[in-house]
Amino acid sequence: MYEVLEDFAQTNGLRETNPGLKLFIGLASILLCVSSPGPVAPLLVAATMSAAILALAKIPARFYARLLLVPVSFSVMSIAVILFITAGGAVLLEVPALPLAVTADGANLALLLLTRVFGGMCSLYFIALTTPMTEIFDILRRLRVPAAFIDLSLLTYRFIFILIEEAGQIYRSQVMRLGYGRFRESVQSFGMLAGVLFIRTWESGEALMLAMDARCYDGRLGIPADSRPVSIPALATALLYLSAVFGVSLSTGGPVLV
Repeated sequence: MYEVLEDFAQTNGLRETNPGLKLFIGLASILLCVSSPGPVAPLLVAATMSAAILALAKIPARFYARLLLVPVSFSVMSIAVILFITAGGAVLLEVPALPLAVTADGANLALLLLTRVFGGMCSLYFIALTTPMTEIFDILRRLRVPAAFIDLSLLTYRFIFILIEEAGQIYRSQVMRLGYGRFRESVQSFGMLAGVLFIRTWESGEALMLAMDARCYDGRLGIPADSRPVSIPALATALLYLSAVFGVSLSTGGPVLV
């Protein structure tokens, strides 16, 4: 069994909180992170979002750390390039054998981008780990997003998990038969996995359409509506938090290294 985001979104400690409020907090935090002129506000967002995910939503710390490794690894590789190609300010580090140097402006820009990515991803994971996709689709429906777009997104999201489960079963079967022992066998096994996965996904889609037609599908998918109201204390706390982050962003802008 795979630990996927939707499993935790259905069973987390913030499951009964209004989904619109959680979506508002997450999206507003992302906007504050990417627009912050300094790294302090994104770090504050990352710390508070992580605390809410671990302490309030009760997401396992090891699983959350594995999630963060993916965006952090990509951002570190990208920031390493920015660190050496951005010139300006005092020279902090020089590579004697190569014409490369780390300047204060490059280090400030790299630090700012890293904190923005980290804070934004923590905010995005806050939404993904606490709010089921069906509730997000319901919010989109209330916002008058076209029904065709919502239905297509819902079906796409559903088939992602079918794809993951099918791929996992085929891969485990191949590993048990030593299908990845050598490079040539690995290439052949991967090709077989991709071909079988395409066929099974196609068959699953046809089976889904037959099942929907048997249930008198009229071109629109039903989405369960949410009836949980937003409490005044929760809304006030959210606005106070976002105002505090905005104030920190305005008061701590500027470079860290001079």
